[in-house]
This record gives sequence, C-alpha cells and structure tokens, in this order.
Amino acid sequence: MDQHLKETRIDGGLAYDGKFLKIHKDTIRLPDGKTGTREFIRHSGAVVILPLLEDGSVLLERQYRYPVDRVMIEYPAGKIDPGEDPLACAKRELQEETGYTATDWQFVCTIHNAIAYSDEHLEIYLARGLVAGPSALDDGEFLETFTASVDELLDWVRQGKVTDVKTVIGTFWLQKILAGDWQLQDNVGPG
Repeated sequence: MDQHLKETRIDGGLAYDGKFLKIHKDTIRLPDGKTGTREFIRHSGAVVILPLLEDGSVLLERQYRYPVDRVMIEYPAGKIDPGEDPLACAKRELQEETGYTATDWQFVCTIHNAIAYSDEHLEIYLARGLVAGPSALDDGEFLETFTASVDELLDWVRQGKVTDVKTVIGTFWLQKILAGDWQLQDNVGPG
C-alpha cells in the first residue's frame, strides 16, 4: 500500500554496542532510487504504568534524568528485558520502583516515542487495586514517589512542568478513560 514511501536497507550494521543502547548505521535506498544513511537506536521496548489509587489520584515519581539535567515528574516505567512479557515487566517495575502491587491491570495502548531515531515502543498499562509494600530499587536508581490528582497533572502538563512524553500521553489517556470518553478493551496486553 505505501510502497512508494518505503526505504530499503542495502547494508549496514552495529555502530555502537552499549550496555543500554545499540546504535545502528545503515545504508538505504530511498523511494526515488538514491541512497542515504540512517542512524538509529535499537531498543527492546519499555512499559509505562498509570497507577490509579482508590481516591482517584495517581502515583507518580520524581527522578533526575541526566540527559536533560533535571528532575522529571513521570509515571513508573521500565525497560522490557529480552524475551520478557510486557505485562510481567509492568508488574515488576511497579513493585520495584514504588513498592505497590495491583490486582487489576488493563492494557491502554502502544506508543512510539522517538520514531526518527529509535524503534523503541512503550506499552502503557492502567493499574488499579493498588496495595502498598516495600520498593526494591535497582542499584544506582534514585527516585521519590508522590501522588497527585489527574487535574493537577493536566495543569502541570499545560504549564510545561511535565514534559516527559510518556507521562503527557498517559495523562491524556487517563483523563479520557476516567471521563468515560474512551473505553479500554478487556485484554491485558498489546495486540
């Protein structure tokens, strides 16, 4: 259907093999027959959790992010390990980062957060029936958890206080879900 827009890989490969990121550099054939290069990050994907408490507030994190040199307000999230089921990852990350577990999980959507230079995808889940417990942060991971109302979070997005794309998109989804405008399917995973 969109073959007239497709770019085709000619050759290339791994340009950088890091612990967290793998950067590829490929030579490609453009739709007009000319060649070009594409540098991009391969990423196994991540999960984002929208933890909704009984009182309607959401559980959030404050975490310093080195690339932007600031503390960001975010939903709990984490990288999917190779071969790991995304829902299992979401459950693990929620408990590790916040100490909470949830009894009710619903898949929200998949987003691609950096399509110009990465194949990373984020699987967003809504978690309800939250039960507090001890967190188990990874070595070298430092964050604080706090709660806010969805209206507060939307105001922070409007003010530019919250700029993390997964948190912005997750908040808009949560607003639509809670208003009854958007219904989630009964499944608990992508697809």
